[in-house]
Amino acid sequence: MKNTLKGFGAALCLTLPLFAQTPARAADQALVQRGAYLAKAGDCVACHTAPKGKPFAGGLPMTTPMGQIYTTNITPDPQTGIGGYTEEDFARAMREGVAKDGHNLYPAMPYPSYAKVNDDDMKALYAYFMSGVAPVQQANREPDIKWPLNMRWPLKFWNMVFLDKGVYQDKPGKDVAWNRGAYLIQGLGHCGSCHTPRGIAFQEKALDESGSAFLTGGLLDGWFAANLTGEHNVGLGRWNDQDLQAFLKTGANRHASAFGSMTSVINNSTQGLNDTDIAAMSTYLKSLPPAGGSGAPPYKYDPQATKVSLNRPANDAGARVYTAYCMHCHGVDGRGFAPMLAPLSGNPNVLEKDPSSLINVTLNGTEDLVIGGIPAPYPMPKYAPVLNDQQIADVLTFVRAGWNNGAPAVTADDVAKLRKSTHAAR
Repeated sequence: MKNTLKGFGAALCLTLPLFAQTPARAADQALVQRGAYLAKAGDCVACHTAPKGKPFAGGLPMTTPMGQIYTTNITPDPQTGIGGYTEEDFARAMREGVAKDGHNLYPAMPYPSYAKVNDDDMKALYAYFMSGVAPVQQANREPDIKWPLNMRWPLKFWNMVFLDKGVYQDKPGKDVAWNRGAYLIQGLGHCGSCHTPRGIAFQEKALDESGSAFLTGGLLDGWFAANLTGEHNVGLGRWNDQDLQAFLKTGANRHASAFGSMTSVINNSTQGLNDTDIAAMSTYLKSLPPAGGSGAPPYKYDPQATKVSLNRPANDAGARVYTAYCMHCHGVDGRGFAPMLAPLSGNPNVLEKDPSSLINVTLNGTEDLVIGGIPAPYPMPKYAPVLNDQQIADVLTFVRAGWNNGAPAVTADDVAKLRKSTHAAR
């Protein structure tokens, strides 16, 4: 499940004391607390907090096809943040991607998703950002995009073509849980921002289940965000509701573990949502029919050929790397020790045609999953300093062929390109 998504900090828990308040003040506080929860659902701090920076003060670099941009300060500081925004200004920025001074925001800000947020939730979000977030005076950084690509007026036409300004409307014939899940997934959760492929104008190819491309997976910032439809091999077709809810709450289940940008989504967004909302999100996602994928036959586990290679690794370059660096965690049988150590046999990310996520996580490792304040004991280490491009290509080719995975080979050129791009991003 991409950038384009990072962690929530303790700032989401900032609230005003409830004691010694008038009824009106208590009502205001309840609104702020609701806004804090919704900001968590929206994963706002992920993009608007730089590494080692103050919550919501911006400055996080984001890579786009045009160049690097930097997220903005959304604390209530009146000079450098959004302290001067009215509720109407705030809603316009959220839903239409237009700042208070009238300039258009780049659609790296997922306002096409936030456009679906209803008025009551928008009011609560505004209350939280104005009264529940500490102001930080930190000037915004200009994007590293050269003229003429840095001109923003074409975004007005982009919005005319690709922005649907209507808030989410419950679908008739669907129950409360389905509609709540759809609202969260399509709206504040903005899952499509990473998990839906984009077109030539960087637009999401679909914004809801009515489009066949919706949540079929997408390449973004060096990661391939997974297919979330019911596709059997690379999607959620083999996951039941319990599997999906466990993943959203803990980042791991018997099929896969979170890595890359999804780690921070789990750490600081979905694990903090209540069980009702997690169940609703699962209900909606599990209703999506199979789409995308490679059209390969349904995966069936078969360890025999791989066991032979691992018994005689000298005959296979990928097997040699696997036995030296991977087997102690992921096992001879490829089943790992789920949920602590991810399986490789039948893992949707392994079966995916695009190997970007596998290359990236092998090169650069991943941040710790931190559930309930406790870091996961066995994070994926980075092998960029240890293995060369050919060795990584060999071992990933071995893994993608092993245990009947049947996924395409990885080349040293594939690894070299991602090594270069991820190094430059840092």
